[in-house]
Amino acid sequence: MEFSAQQIAEMLNGKVEGNPDVTVSSLSKIEEGKPGTLSFLANPQYTPYIYETQASIVIVSKDFEPEKPLQTTLLKVEDAYGAFAKLLEAYNQMRHNKEGVHPKAYVHESAQIGQGAYIGAGACIEAGVKVGDHTKIYQNVTLGENVQVGAKGLLFSGVTVYPDCVLGDEVTLHAGAIIGSDGFGFAPSNAKGYSKVAQIGNVIIEDQVEIGANTVIDRATLGSTIIRKGVKLDNLIQVAHNVEIGEHTVIASQSGIAGSTKIGKNCMIGGQVGIIGHLKIGDNVKIAAQSGIGQSLKDNAIVQGSPAFPIGDYKKSYVYFRKLPQLAQTIDELKKKP
Repeated sequence: MEFSAQQIAEMLNGKVEGNPDVTVSSLSKIEEGKPGTLSFLANPQYTPYIYETQASIVIVSKDFEPEKPLQTTLLKVEDAYGAFAKLLEAYNQMRHNKEGVHPKAYVHESAQIGQGAYIGAGACIEAGVKVGDHTKIYQNVTLGENVQVGAKGLLFSGVTVYPDCVLGDEVTLHAGAIIGSDGFGFAPSNAKGYSKVAQIGNVIIEDQVEIGANTVIDRATLGSTIIRKGVKLDNLIQVAHNVEIGEHTVIASQSGIAGSTKIGKNCMIGGQVGIIGHLKIGDNVKIAAQSGIGQSLKDNAIVQGSPAFPIGDYKKSYVYFRKLPQLAQTIDELKKKP
């Protein structure tokens, strides 16, 4: 689909400087711009590229004044980055503008599929499933019995949602995410082995949550594992049974949260963080990457290390840690003195 500079200007409330009839059909970075693409300039360090780019249209802030002749049409707006982000979102919506059920999908006769929804090839929609309006379910997604998916969701290829789990509106699950697999529940048996404890709860994911590729969220033993509104989880994260993650908390890749831990709202957790079970992490907590959390944390705590402790103390301690060989040598020399 092609759009002219004038059409884009009207969409973004901007002003065209150059050819208003030039058209574009895709987007590009300014340093890699090609004819027929649209780019943007927001960071001053990329300014030299605007005199070389082959992009047909470049979005710039309204106060930008070129110092040399340009080969491109300018589209001046209040905020170049914000305007480009708006276009990216519109472009993304167009890419997902699919409807209907692919003939190679399986949809149980009792399933309810909302208006404007899409079910891709190889998808399996089991009995009692409800899919909201305008939700897009791509290739080879499996929704188990009685799963509920809200409106305007995106479930990418290979996602599996186990029976009885509930997804809110505008939930995005990236490829390979698994929602509702069994929690890691085993009891020692008389034969010095382990007996499996049935996991009969579910997972509840509230509105506007995004979950990265190959992340796994286990179902509760009893009750629900809960991911609250606005949470963003990166790729390759493990969330164990009966965990609760508060609103708008973000967690980076390769972190793991053990069973029944409760994490507050607006927390920021770095990559490769490990949190043991049955803890309470307060609101607005920040945990640095590769930290190990072995005790509960109060609101607004900022911690680092394994085991983690307050980040200011960690940084002071690290200064001495780096000097350990020198300190050890000093101690040896003092021991040798009469």
